[in-house]
Amino acid sequence: MAFRGLHDADPLDRSVLVLQDKHRSNLVDTEQLQEVLHPRQQMRAFLSMWRMDRRIRPYVTHAGFYGIYLLGHIMIDWPLITCLVERWRPETHTFHVPAGEMTITLQDVAIILGLRIDGPAVTGTCVLDVTALCGELLGVIPPADALRGSAISIRWLCQWLSTPAPDADEVALQQSARGFILALLGSFLFADKKGVHVHLCFLPLLRDLMQTSTYSWGGAVLAHTYRELCRASLDRRRGISGCITLIQLWSWERLHVGRPDFRHSATYPTPPLPHALHDDNVDVIAGDVAEGVDGGLAVQHGVEDEHGAEVDADAALPLGCRWRVPLTRVHNPSGVLLLYRDQLDAQTPD
Repeated sequence: MAFRGLHDADPLDRSVLVLQDKHRSNLVDTEQLQEVLHPRQQMRAFLSMWRMDRRIRPYVTHAGFYGIYLLGHIMIDWPLITCLVERWRPETHTFHVPAGEMTITLQDVAIILGLRIDGPAVTGTCVLDVTALCGELLGVIPPADALRGSAISIRWLCQWLSTPAPDADEVALQQSARGFILALLGSFLFADKKGVHVHLCFLPLLRDLMQTSTYSWGGAVLAHTYRELCRASLDRRRGISGCITLIQLWSWERLHVGRPDFRHSATYPTPPLPHALHDDNVDVIAGDVAEGVDGGLAVQHGVEDEHGAEVDADAALPLGCRWRVPLTRVHNPSGVLLLYRDQLDAQTPD
């Protein structure tokens, strides 16, 4: 889609970009909008409240979310996210830069987050019997002050399910694992406007944790991310929810705008491709990831998670884990909104 000039966000042809008058870029162009968005994500708070019990780790792994746990908290660069939202067009679901259009794909989700992108869709009903559902699958019934409609407090989940009894049986451990995954969904992958509640519509999908791993969680995360980008790109929205870490890591891998310098460390080596992508014809990101991987092992001995616990040797690390190393900013200082806008304006096809 052609634009009028390097620093003019107004498109030449509005036959497709019909929402320009409501778009954030229109306000930026008239210098009416210089504030940054505030992404809402509570992954750091969640990890500080819930230290994963080793006994529930196999259930979380079988469900397909252990890689997300290992990814952990990565500090969000708010000005970078703001600049990307300014480039996002809800009419085409793409970022518009001078070199052309770009977008986050299912393959990006699979490689960066390690989530499954095929299988049954993540869907269900929002009409739930909360008491019966929580009693069956979580083993505890939440009080009224822990609920907001059909959403449950993440803090309450952490308080009641994060520490299984020393003699907990398999049923109790599975209930704790469901609570952990539910909180992980609400604090990271499907964060709401405040990031403190998670909708219970996900809980029925966690009934059989082996079946849980077959769903297309990557597809659901991508669709949710698209929707939140569309909402944030219009008018004067002050915040953005959803999986913000995915947007930021995609930008660092694809655009390199605001990308900090980092060194590969022995603690978190460059991970291999997710198993579902080994036979696919993947692009440059996958090529970078697969290079140098010996025998397909994802984790070296002695790797630890954010709480210092040793990571399972057969765990598959998503690509995003390579950003969990000390980062330095030499060429791109953090928090400079105008600098990021200029760098996006200067993007070239190569």
